Amino acid sequence: MAAPSHVFTIARVAEMLGETVELLDEIADQLEPEDGCLWIYDIDDRETLGFTMRGIESLKELIADQKR
Repeated sequence: MAAPSHVFTIARVAEMLGETVELLDEIADQLEPEDGCLWIYDIDDRETLGFTMRGIESLKELIADQKR
């Protein structure tokens, strides 16, 4: 598998999936870096979750499971 070339912030993924950041944050606890879930660190001690395309697909699966 090729290395990821880009990462989407949790806020952007929430917008893309039509879900809340809070829901994705809760679900992301089940994901590991190999699932496409990464921490992004910024200046002033700011940090946010980021997702590769694999991470977005993993979130979609977990959301579908949760809604069943």
